[in-house]
Amino acid sequence: MSAETPQILLAHHLKALKLPTFLREYDKLARQCAAEGVDHTRYLQRLAELELIDRERRLVERRIKAAGFPAVKSLDSFDFKVLASLNKALVLDLARSDYVSRRENVIALGNSGTGKTHIAIGLGLAACQRGLSVGFVTASALVHELLEARDEKRVLRLKKQLAAYKLLIIDELGYVPLSLSGAELLFEVFSDRYERGSTIVTSNLPFDEWTGVFGSERLTGALLDRLTHHVHILEMNGDSYRLGQSRKRLKANAQPAGKEIIDTP
Repeated sequence: MSAETPQILLAHHLKALKLPTFLREYDKLARQCAAEGVDHTRYLQRLAELELIDRERRLVERRIKAAGFPAVKSLDSFDFKVLASLNKALVLDLARSDYVSRRENVIALGNSGTGKTHIAIGLGLAACQRGLSVGFVTASALVHELLEARDEKRVLRLKKQLAAYKLLIIDELGYVPLSLSGAELLFEVFSDRYERGSTIVTSNLPFDEWTGVFGSERLTGALLDRLTHHVHILEMNGDSYRLGQSRKRLKANAQPAGKEIIDTP
C-alpha cells in the first residue's frame, strides 16, 4: 500500500464533506501545532474555526454577487467631508443593519452626483456582511422587468422573488417618468414589502415632485404613505460628489513630483 494512500483518502473525504479549508490547512496547521505543543483537541478546534471563518467569507461573497451591485463601494471609501448635509452618524448607525430587522426603510434624497448610489451600495454591502439577502436594481430597470414579466405571465413569480429580499435597493427613482402601468406595478412592489421587508430608495427629486414620476396624485400619496411610515431620510443635497472626486484625481495626476498641492479658499 502506498504511503500516500491516507493523504489521498483524507483529501477525498474532505472534498466529499465540502471542507476545502480543512483540506488546504490541515497539514500546515498540524506542523505548527506540533511545534507549539498543542494537543489534538485544540488542533481540531483551530482547524474548525478556520473552516467556519472561510465559509462565512464565501457566503458573504455569494450574497454580494447575488445582490447585483453595479460596483462594490463600501462606506469606508465615501468622503463624508464633501457633503455637509449628510448625517454621517445616522449612516454609520444604519450600517449596523438593525433597521432591516425592524423592517424600516431608508430614502436618500439629493441632486445628481452627490453619492446617493454609493451610500446605498455601502449599506447594502453592510447588510450582506451581516447575513442578510440584498437585491439592487435601478427603478427604470425594475419597471422594465416588471412590464416584461407581466407580458410573459410571470409577474407573480418576480414579485415573490423581490418580496423575499430582506433589503431591496431601488436606485434612481425619478430620473425617468413612468408609464401608468409601470407606476402601478412598481407601487405593488412597495406595497408587498410594506412592514415585511426593508427598502432603500435613492431619488434626485423631493417628495412633492414624485407625482410627476408616477403620474397620479392618488398613487403617489399611497406610495409615500407606505414608504415613509417607518423611514430614515438621508438629505444629500450639495455640490456633486463625483465632480469633487474627479477634481481630486486630476489634481493628484497633475501634481509635480516632490511637491505638495495646497488648496486655497
